[in-house]
Amino acid sequence: MDIASTTPVSELAPTLQMLRDAWFAKRPDYAQRRADLQRLRDALKARLDEMVAAVSADFGHRSRHESLLGEGMTVFAEIDHMLKHLRRWMRPQRRSPGWRLWPAKAEVRYVPLGVVGVIAPWNYPVNLALVPLATAIAAGNHVYLKPSEHTPRTSEFLRSLLADVFPADRVAVAIGGAEVGGAFAALPFDHLLFTGSTAVGRKVMAAAAQNLTPVTLELGGKSPAVIGVDVALSQVIGRLTTGKFYNAGQTCIAPDYVLVPHSRRDELVQALRDEIAQRYPQLDGSTDYTRVINEGQYRRLRGYLDDARALGLEVIELAPVRDAARAEAERLLPPTLVLEPGDDAAIMRDEIFGPILPIKSYRTPDEAIAYINAHDRPLALYVFSKDKGETDKLLSNVVAGGVCVNETLLHYACSDLPFGGVGASGMGHYHGHEGFLTFSKAMPVLRQRGMPLSDKLKPPYTGLADAVVKLLVR
Repeated sequence: MDIASTTPVSELAPTLQMLRDAWFAKRPDYAQRRADLQRLRDALKARLDEMVAAVSADFGHRSRHESLLGEGMTVFAEIDHMLKHLRRWMRPQRRSPGWRLWPAKAEVRYVPLGVVGVIAPWNYPVNLALVPLATAIAAGNHVYLKPSEHTPRTSEFLRSLLADVFPADRVAVAIGGAEVGGAFAALPFDHLLFTGSTAVGRKVMAAAAQNLTPVTLELGGKSPAVIGVDVALSQVIGRLTTGKFYNAGQTCIAPDYVLVPHSRRDELVQALRDEIAQRYPQLDGSTDYTRVINEGQYRRLRGYLDDARALGLEVIELAPVRDAARAEAERLLPPTLVLEPGDDAAIMRDEIFGPILPIKSYRTPDEAIAYINAHDRPLALYVFSKDKGETDKLLSNVVAGGVCVNETLLHYACSDLPFGGVGASGMGHYHGHEGFLTFSKAMPVLRQRGMPLSDKLKPPYTGLADAVVKLLVR
C-alpha cells in the first residue's frame, strides 16, 4: 500500500470551511446517519484483511488476532450499539417547566454541533480513529480526522476507506506530522477530540483554547492493578497478563504497575513466569506477540530498563529471546518485570506504554490506597478481590477514569459505559450514549401556551401584578 502524501497546512482551513458549509446546507437526519454508519461498518468488514496488513506493516509485526479484536471488534460493537439506540437518543426529552411557568412545556433537543475534529493516536490507529468518528456521525456532525504520522500505512488505509464511504464534504482526512497536527488543533472546530499523551494533550488544549473550542481529551497515565489479600491468583493471572501484554503493552488502559500484598509478591512473579511460558514458548518469531511501534519507542523502553538496573532493581525477563540481534532489529521487547521500584525510577514517573510491568508490594489496603492517591488520577483502576468490602473500600477512596473488578481492559469494550479520563488522564467521555451527548448540544426549548402568569408581570406592580409576584416567591 502506498503511503499518503502530507496534507499542506494551507489546505486545512479551506477543508474545514468546506465541511462546515456542507453541514449548514444539509444537516444529517436520522436516515442519513444510519446509512452512513451502516456503510462504514460494511466497508470496514470487507477490508479487514487490508486493515490487518496495514497495521502490522506499521508496527513491524502485530498479532493478527489482536488487530481483529482491538481494531475490528471494537468498531463493529460501537456501530452496532449506535444503530440499535440512535432513534431513541435523537428524541427530544420532556422536562418539567415547574408550576411557576404554567402552562408552558419544556424539552431538551439534542442537536449536532457542526464539524468535529478527531486527532487519533498510533497504538490502536483504526479503533481510536473510527469509534469517535462514527460517534460524531451518529450525532449528526461532519468530521475532520487527523490520524497519527507514526502509522502511515494505516493512515492511508483510513483515507481510502473513508473516501469510499463518505462524500469529501462530510468526512475529510488530514495526513502529516507535528506541523500539520499543531495547525489542525488550532482550527476553529465545533468540538475537538484528542487521544494521546498527557504532554501533547496540554498543547492541544492550549491551541483549542484560542478558538474556545470545547475539547475531549483521552490521555493516559499510570493505571494500577491492585491484587487483594485473599483472591486466588489462578483467577487473576490470565486477565492481568492479557491486560498488560496485549499489543505488547501499547495500550493506554494497560495496567501500568501492580500493587500486591507483600506476602504474595513472589507467588505472583512465579505465576506470571508460568503464564508467559505457556503463551509464548518461543518468543522469537512468534506471530502472536506484537512488536514495539518504532525505534524511538523501543529505545525509550530500553532506557527504562537500563535506569532500573542502574538503580539496583531486580529486572526479570519472562520470555528471554534467543537471538538478541534479531530482537533488536525487529524491536521485539520481551515481557519484563521490575520489582519494587521507587518513585525515583523513570519507569514509575512516566506512563510505560510497553511490555514492562513494575510490581510493588504493600502491607495494608490503606497503604495501597495512599500510594495511588499520592499520584495523578489514573485512566483505569483494576481491582482483583473476592472480598466485597475490600473492593468497595478501593472504589470509595480512589477516583479513576474507569474501573474493572476482576478483569482488565474490557470496560472499554462495553459500549453502554462511558469512556474517559479524569485530571491528568483526560477530560470528557465518549462511547455509546455519552459519546452521542458529547458531540451534541443539549438545546433547551420552552414552549409557552395559553395565558401564562408572566403576562401579568409588568409595571405598574400593583393589584394583580403585586399578587402574582407574591405568589411566585412564596
